[in-house]
Amino acid sequence: MPYSWITLPAQQHDAGAQPNTPAAAELHLWPHQSLRPKGYARFLWVTAALITLPLLPLLGTFALWALLPFLLLALFGLKWALDRNRRDAQILEVLSLDANEARLIHRDAKGAEQSWHCNRYWVSVELHASDGPLPNYVTLRGGGREVEIGAFLSEEERKALYQELTRVFSTP
Repeated sequence: MPYSWITLPAQQHDAGAQPNTPAAAELHLWPHQSLRPKGYARFLWVTAALITLPLLPLLGTFALWALLPFLLLALFGLKWALDRNRRDAQILEVLSLDANEARLIHRDAKGAEQSWHCNRYWVSVELHASDGPLPNYVTLRGGGREVEIGAFLSEEERKALYQELTRVFSTP
């Protein structure tokens, strides 16, 4: 799953916390990246090899020079599209929980941040099965606002996230 829980000791999270306060937790969410950096490089090399393989019989002919710019343009277009996709998927959401407060920070691909915070006791987790912009749309409500969380996750991952958040916010 493209999210993970991190438990922080209370002293690390808040310097003024008492030793007997419960540990703080952070939930980090990010979009699924199906192409890892090693696979990215491998895919580009294999594509380049497959593009040049049919050109071997054309070595030393004018046809090679006529086709080469178009094949290079296709290869660099593919690289540009993959880089753009990777850049656009650099989204991170961090839900920080301590004994009293819940804070959500959404950082988009351009680095802009949106934040929301609320007293942890008043947070309610809602799953909008069909009336949201996506099926199984998960939101947090509290502090007079309702914010989305994990909208970039798959439908099954949003269901699992809803169950985890419900469990976390129902325990004191």
